[in-house]
Amino acid sequence: MATDVKPTRKNLMAIEDRIELSEQGHDTLEKKRDGLIMEFMDILDQAKDVRQNVEDQYGRAQRAINMARAMEGDVAVRGAASALTEYPEITTESMNIMGVVVPQIESSKVKKPLDERGYGVLGTSARIDEAADAYEELIETIILAAEVETAMKEMLEEIEKTKRRVNALEFTLLPDLYEGQEYIEQKLEEQEREEIFRMKKIKDKKQEEAEEAEEAAAAEAEAEATASADD
Repeated sequence: MATDVKPTRKNLMAIEDRIELSEQGHDTLEKKRDGLIMEFMDILDQAKDVRQNVEDQYGRAQRAINMARAMEGDVAVRGAASALTEYPEITTESMNIMGVVVPQIESSKVKKPLDERGYGVLGTSARIDEAADAYEELIETIILAAEVETAMKEMLEEIEKTKRRVNALEFTLLPDLYEGQEYIEQKLEEQEREEIFRMKKIKDKKQEEAEEAEEAAAAEAEAEATASADD
């Protein structure tokens, strides 16, 4: 890049302006990257807890449904499940975290009181109620896990994108600009030295010519004085 730049004061000022803007952009992106990483670590900790909760609640739900099947039979369990008339509803909104849009997932009608599950309370045992409770809690946790996992994915992608931009500035653009700045400065210094040398040569030549003119004038005056004396 350096040798492609014409070594002029104007281009030097332009490169210096670009360097200043690039350095500011680099600092800003570094701060954004570090902030995103901190936010990501917080979400990662939350994701670990949510994943563990999903595993624990899934195990509890499986044990509850197995117990209900063993005590009530598959027909009773399936009948209770098919009696459900209102299904969970999911709505999504957006939240901005340091310029990254992440989803917020809201759920409704997941956990229901006994009288809204559709099956007759008198015709079923507490085992089915316990299984329903366990699966409702599991669904709510799965919804939370989906929100956290999606946010983590979006944050990670933004971190990688920001890191690439920081590296591009740090290892490609700024070194090229510094190289161009150094090249122009060196060329301008060479031109300045050459100009000083040229001006000195001109000055020396003029001084030499002036001295020769003075010598010639003095010689001419001396010749005229000698001629007058002879007369």
